[in-house]
Amino acid sequence: MDIDRSHVVVVGAGPGLGAGIARRFAREGFDLTLVARTAGTLDPLAGELRGAGAQVRTVTADVADPATLATALAPVAAAAPGVVVHNVGLVVGDDLLVDPPEHFAHALAVDVVGAVAVAQLFTPAMRAAGEGTFLVTGGGPALHPDRAHASLTLGKAALRNAVALLHEQLAEDGVHAAGVTVVGVVEPGTALDPDRIAEAYWELHAQPRGSWTADTVVDGS
Repeated sequence: MDIDRSHVVVVGAGPGLGAGIARRFAREGFDLTLVARTAGTLDPLAGELRGAGAQVRTVTADVADPATLATALAPVAAAAPGVVVHNVGLVVGDDLLVDPPEHFAHALAVDVVGAVAVAQLFTPAMRAAGEGTFLVTGGGPALHPDRAHASLTLGKAALRNAVALLHEQLAEDGVHAAGVTVVGVVEPGTALDPDRIAEAYWELHAQPRGSWTADTVVDGS
C-alpha cells in the first residue's frame, strides 16, 4: 500500500501553532487537510494558505467524540496521508480538588484519547506502507506540573507517555511517531512564535530513519 508523502493533516488547525505548522509544510509543497471543531476557525487559515498557492481541504470534527471524529475523517484517512499532526489541548484554569470529575474526564478525552483515536485512524495505512510520520503537540505541564492548570497537567503527562509508546510500537513498522513539548505560552514575536516552533515539527519529520527521536522540547524561558 502506498501513502501520499506530500499530504499533511493538521488536527487542531487554529490561528496559533496549528497555523504555523500548516504554513511550514505548505512551504515544502505539501497538500493540506486542516481539521478543527468549527469552520470559523478553519476558513481564515485555509484562505491564507490557498492565497499562497497551497491545496487545502478543511474538515470540521471534535476530537472529544471518537465516533463522529472517525466518520468525519474516514475519507481523509482513506487517502492515506503521509504526515499527521495532532495539535490539540484543552487549556483552562482548574483545580484538582474543586472541579468535578466530569470536567477532568472531558479534558482527558480531548488531550489524550483524541490523540489515540487519531493515531488509530491514520497509522494503519502508514504501517502497511512501512513509512509515515505522526506528530503530537505536548506541553510544559508534562515536565513541570501546574496546580492552576490541573487538567492540562494530567493530560499532557499522559500524552507524553502515549507518544513514547507510539514511538516504540510504530517504529517497528517504519513509522516515526514523536512529540513536540512546548514549554511556555505560544505567542507571535516571542521565543515561542508559532512559526519558530513549527520548525521542530518539520525537523522531526525530516529526521532520517535510524536517527529518529521521540520528543523535542521547545522552551520559551
